[in-house]
Amino acid sequence: MSRARPDRRPIAALLALGVLVAALVGCSDDAPAPGPDADATAPADVAAAVRAALETRAAAVRDGDAEAFRRTVGGSRAFRAEQQTWYANLTQLPVGRLRYRLDPASLVRDGDGYWVTVTQVLQLDGYDAAPVTSPDRFRFGPVSAAGRARLTSVTDPEWEAAHDVQAQPWDLGRIDVREGFGVLGVFDAGSVGAADAIVASVETGISDVSAWVPYDWSRHVVVYALSDPTFLQGLEDVPGDDPGDLDAVSFPAGEGTRFVLNPRVLGRSEPEVDRLVRHELTHVAVGTHDDAAPVWLSEGLAEWVSVRPIPPEERRLPDSALKAAERGTVRDLPDDRTFNDDDSQAHYGLAWWAVESIANSYGEQAPWTLLDAVSVPGADVGSVVRDQLGLTTRELAQQAVLLILATYAAPGAGLVSPSPT
Repeated sequence: MSRARPDRRPIAALLALGVLVAALVGCSDDAPAPGPDADATAPADVAAAVRAALETRAAAVRDGDAEAFRRTVGGSRAFRAEQQTWYANLTQLPVGRLRYRLDPASLVRDGDGYWVTVTQVLQLDGYDAAPVTSPDRFRFGPVSAAGRARLTSVTDPEWEAAHDVQAQPWDLGRIDVREGFGVLGVFDAGSVGAADAIVASVETGISDVSAWVPYDWSRHVVVYALSDPTFLQGLEDVPGDDPGDLDAVSFPAGEGTRFVLNPRVLGRSEPEVDRLVRHELTHVAVGTHDDAAPVWLSEGLAEWVSVRPIPPEERRLPDSALKAAERGTVRDLPDDRTFNDDDSQAHYGLAWWAVESIANSYGEQAPWTLLDAVSVPGADVGSVVRDQLGLTTRELAQQAVLLILATYAAPGAGLVSPSPT
């Protein structure tokens, strides 16, 4: 599937780890691990100096005060340059809220400085319904006679690995931000040339998807379209377990959902990109409504919505789905455990046409009615499908196969589609 499921959300787990006692986080750079004095606790004046530095850092970003930000950063020349890039990145974003929470109990001495655990609270104005929190570990240099502390590192690789820290694109290198109507696009130097086309595709996709998804949603979305795959490769618990295999994937960010495009997608034809964007936007618009749904229904709906604007004769089906239908090997709808295995493309095609079958037989509202019914706590999917449709999932799968064969098993049919994820 192209959506990281909530019960396996790496970022959700990461957020839980970030709810610390008193004050917040940021980015990444190279620095040594805590030294031999790491067990030494810090005096109260150090905690006060670090808290003041964090408050000044956040205020400088919010106010666009480059000089004030510069004064909060120490360390090596390379680190200071990286932090200036981070500042330039953050000030391109529509930052509605930025602050840091500090856990004073986490302050430990490292030579003449201190490591501390923080939580960054960042809310993008117009895009995040609630602030997105993320944990990190910062190092500050010695406190000056004036009671000031400067940041000297935002990287502790071992700690970050142990706490599943997920760096954002603005933490990883220079970005270029482009905004459209309801769209915040995050690009880099290698992808910004495609920015206008991607933003336009998402703008149109928001309108298209909103016409089919019956749930209220913000109609605003953040999309990452980068030439550097580092962020995508860093996502965990994604469909199929290898982010590089996915053309795109949606992922949770606080209470909302964002999506990221694989760099290889940027050079594809406009219709292919548009369909992929609509698929991911469907996940964004559906939000938590499909959290308890089987993957075949969640992904089938996303595919079904993604092809609505496409003329029926141009709706491409994965070749593997047609071959599976022709071989007669389909016995049932794929279960969640095997949906994203080596036959995932066939499973996407089958799931899509299962939803097509439901809509054709019971009306275009029927797939959504089924989604709501299977999402009721304690609902048994097989029983709900029988109650709603008068079919078993095996019978629904066979109906999907018959529709696939009727639509594509003819001379010149069986058009191959790109991966929906």
